[in-house]
Amino acid sequence: MVNSLVVEGLLRKPSVIEAMRKVPREFFVPADLRAESYGDSPLPIGHGQTISAPHG
Repeated sequence: MVNSLVVEGLLRKPSVIEAMRKVPREFFVPADLRAESYGDSPLPIGHGQTISAPHG
C-alpha cells in the first residue's frame, strides 16, 4: 500500500513514509476489519470514529 501511494505521488514526505511502513495499520481497526486495513478507504474504529484513508 505504501509503495503504491509513493508511486502515485500521494506520499512524499520521508518521515511519513517511514512511519507508515513501521506502524501496522491493522492494530488500529477492529479484528473483523483487519483484512481491509491496507485498502485506501476509511474504516470504522468504534465510538462513531474512523481511521482515515491512507491517501488522505
